[in-house]
This record gives sequence, structure tokens and C-alpha cells, in this order.
Amino acid sequence: MKNTFLFAILFLTTLTFGQKTTFTIKYSEQLAVYLFIENLSDNYPENVFKTEFQKSKYNTDQYKSIISKFDNLILDYSFRFDEYPYGSKKNMQTNDLLKKNLIETNNLTDFKLRTAGLIPNQNLNDLASFIAAFTDVYNELIYNPNKEKFEKQLDEIKKYSNDNNIAGYFEMGLLFYNSSWDNAIPFVAAFYPLPNSKGFIAQAFCNNFISAVQTDLNSNKDLFSVMMHETFHIIYDEQSLEVKKIIDRYFKENKSKCSNYAYQLMNEVLATALGNGYVFEKLDGKIDSGDWYNKKYINLMAKQIYPLVKEYINQKKSIDKNFIDTYIKLYEENFPNWINELDHIMTYRYIISENESDLRKINQLFRYRSRTEFDSEITENSITKMKDTPLTKVVVISKNNKEKIKLLKTKFPELKDWKVNADKEFANIFFLSDKSQLIIINQKESTIEMLFKTIK
Repeated sequence: MKNTFLFAILFLTTLTFGQKTTFTIKYSEQLAVYLFIENLSDNYPENVFKTEFQKSKYNTDQYKSIISKFDNLILDYSFRFDEYPYGSKKNMQTNDLLKKNLIETNNLTDFKLRTAGLIPNQNLNDLASFIAAFTDVYNELIYNPNKEKFEKQLDEIKKYSNDNNIAGYFEMGLLFYNSSWDNAIPFVAAFYPLPNSKGFIAQAFCNNFISAVQTDLNSNKDLFSVMMHETFHIIYDEQSLEVKKIIDRYFKENKSKCSNYAYQLMNEVLATALGNGYVFEKLDGKIDSGDWYNKKYINLMAKQIYPLVKEYINQKKSIDKNFIDTYIKLYEENFPNWINELDHIMTYRYIISENESDLRKINQLFRYRSRTEFDSEITENSITKMKDTPLTKVVVISKNNKEKIKLLKTKFPELKDWKVNADKEFANIFFLSDKSQLIIINQKESTIEMLFKTIK
């Protein structure tokens, strides 16, 4: 186990009780090795970890067999918080909890003790054995060659954070989102080295932030703006049930046809406006003139809403009805056609198809996704479940076409006057009363890719 680098940033929160929330930064060898194995998977694109492994002496059948077994290991289960408005609170993922436990334990024995019962014991034992097998590999190929630079970076991150009062941005986020945090729960951020790279990878969940940091990082303001971006997602997620319901009502009561898709986009837009906009501007002394996010819908809408976000921050105001209504108005006035663009609306999708390979194909067509639901049966119950979500609804019919089309017409009033030939292929789109889009694909011979291209 490498030396652990820790520092505490004192955060003022809405739950004080004489105690302040600590923010701890550390290096977790266990987490780093786990993420290293993930990146070696055939399911992952080419990356620096895979490159270093493939040219090393460890690229043998023995280690490739472990990678293959890791790929087939089921680690990700989830459950949602059903009392919250749909999509307003992140589903709990066991994969996130595994990473959390890897960060917060000192060895694999403690990790297994804390994680027992979260996933099947056989899966847990296999995972721990895989991490143990790859620890020396990771250290030799990645950590040790970058150890000196990486440890220096952590010291610089500590100093930069203290000098720039990063703590204040957390407090700012709590006020803006009308959220809260229990001061007894620390934030724990885990960093690990990312050699030969110009970017970095970041993720936040529970009370954790993790990030790969390029070993030649020369801009802490970039790192901390992204870090706070991810932290703002956690603060948004921790809004109370009451606040979530009020915000949901504001969107539902708004008359704009764009309100639903504006709502789906909001979480990422606000985190971008706050982290990549406000925090970056404060740290750099000027606003970032480049893209704030690599997805155009988020980037453009974050810049559009930024003046209002900044006004609320300066006035120490929380999100309210005026903010939501103005946000929706800006979306509709500046980007009215987004609700018809597949790249946007397919980010939030509920797919029903009796051919499970369709899900993989659709995921390949629309790689960027925020929420995905899937059902393998076109039934009255599955359609009802789909109707109860605000997501884009996709139904792929490939057998018993007449019967399935008739069922859809009975479930969606918007299809009452729809005239269609069930014996012919088509891909039609309908705007529903809940302000989501319904896509019906009647498939005979053509591929899903071909049929999606016919949607206008």
C-alpha cells in the first residue's frame, strides 16, 4: 500500500452542530488497480492503461484469462428511490458502493468484510482475487514509473485548494441548490495517475469523488472546476424529497412544449454552469472562452443559463420558480428544435423490443446516454411502465406486428387517428402529452440503423 496523502478542507454547511465537513484527498491503491483492470477490458476503448499492458511482459494468457473472467463478473446491481420524482435522484449502483469501499478500506480483507452481502460472495471473492493478482502489475507498469510526479501533484493540489478556498464553492452549491449535507459524513476524493494523457477522467457518487490525473497536469484550475462539477451533482442529488417534488411540479406546470426535455438536461447543465463556468472563472480570473462540456446540448445550454446562475449566486438565492421558468424559456427560445433531434432526445430513453440485440445496436447508434430503461416484451404492462416515465419512448416491433400496433393505439391516445400498414416497414415519431417523444419502429427486413435514419 502506497503512502496515503490526506488533507482536510473545512466546509460550512447547513448542518453545523459545531462540526465542519471534512474533504479528504487520498490515493487508493485498491481502487486504482480495480480501475486499471476495468480499462484492460475488451469492452473499453483504447486507452493508456491498455497500451502499457499490451506491450508489457504481463500480456500473457494467464493475465488475459483474468481480464476475461473480470469482464464476465456481474458487479453492477441497482435500485431506485421510488418516492422521488422520476430521474431526480440517482439510482443506487452497487458498482459505486464497491468503489466507495475500495477507497475507504486499507486492505482487501477489510474490503470484503465491508462489502459482504452487497454482491454474491463468490463474485466478491473473485473480484478481490483479481485485484490481488494485478496489484504488482499495476505498480510496475503505472504507479512506480509515475510515483514522483504523482506524489508532487497531490501536494500541489492540497496547496492550491487551501490557497483558493475551494471549501467556499461547496457551501455556495448547498445554498444554490437548496440542499444540505450531514457534517458527520466526510467527502473522500481519490486520485490516481494517468500517464501519457492530455485529459483526465472524473466521477462522483455517494460521498466520493474519483479522478485520474495526467502526470503532466499544469492547470489545477481545470482539475478543480471539473472536481466541483462532479461535486455539484452530489449536492443536487442530496436535495430533500420536498425540494425535489417542488422543482418537479414547477416543470410539470410549465406550459412550454420544451419543459420535459429541458428538465432532463438540467442536472448536467447546472453542474457545468457552476463548475466549468463559475468556479473556473473565479479560479482563472476570466471566463473560459472554449467549450465547457463535450456535448453540444449541455455546453450551449450551460452558457445560455450562466448569467442567471451567476445572478442567483451573487444574490445568495436558491433555485425557485422564477429560475425554472426562465431556464425553460431560454431553452425554448434559443433551441426550439432540440426536442426533435435524436442525438438529444435519445440521451434519455425507454426501449421496448423483443429482440435484445436491438438495445446493443441502439446503444452503438446513440452512445451518449443519461438514463436508459429496457423491456424485452411488448405487453400492456410494459407499455404502462414506459408511459409512466418522462423518457423518450422507443418501441421496436418485429413480430405479431398488427397485434402490437393495435395494442399501442389503445394505450396512447395520440395514436387514435393514426393510419398505418402493419405489413410495411416504417419508423414514426409522435409528440406525446407528457412532452416526450414516442418512436415506433415496424421492422421487417431492414436493420435498426437503417430505420432510425428514416425518422424525420
